[in-house]
Amino acid sequence: MKIQSFEVTPFFVNCYILSDGGEAILIDPGEYTPQVQEALAGLTVKIIVNTHGHCDHCGGNAAAVQDTNAPLAIHADDRPMLQAIVAQGQMFGLRITASPEPDRLLAEGDVIEVGAVRLKVLHAPGHSLGHILLAGDGFVFAGDVLFSGSIGRTDLPGGDYSQLINSIRTKLLTLPDETVVYSGHGPDTTIGAERRTNPFLAGA
Repeated sequence: MKIQSFEVTPFFVNCYILSDGGEAILIDPGEYTPQVQEALAGLTVKIIVNTHGHCDHCGGNAAAVQDTNAPLAIHADDRPMLQAIVAQGQMFGLRITASPEPDRLLAEGDVIEVGAVRLKVLHAPGHSLGHILLAGDGFVFAGDVLFSGSIGRTDLPGGDYSQLINSIRTKLLTLPDETVVYSGHGPDTTIGAERRTNPFLAGA
């Protein structure tokens, strides 16, 4: 198994490629850069997943789908947000191409298989209504729920602070301390490090 990270968009989003056995999953293509395209060359992209529907995580969907012919997936609760990424981009002065409609609507407990890797879908609202996590064996793609030393914003549409803290407590802090957290922005961290030092999680 190989995990690669690419920093994309003016918002410094981490776009991830997990590959195994010649297959790959593309996570949060906020921008489909030449570097991302090159990294996928020779791989069969099984699925493209948006952890949530904010434009900085979905802006490259159209180009990625066109290039890979892979199905696009997002949680049902964030589908309306995905459909509005052009308007979202305009709010920030960015020109973003409309996303294709999702081919698959993900839900809690769904499993995505890439090569021999199994990723479990966990619904973790708070940053957005339909935010999901992808949990593997010893690692988790956390999107904008949990960062190194911080947590996701809750001042955007669909955000709710108490809901976010509950998602972190029940979906992330239940994982082993050594679990690597691949966040939507910033450096990797671990569950244990955030449990011990993240100021937002005191008492969580």
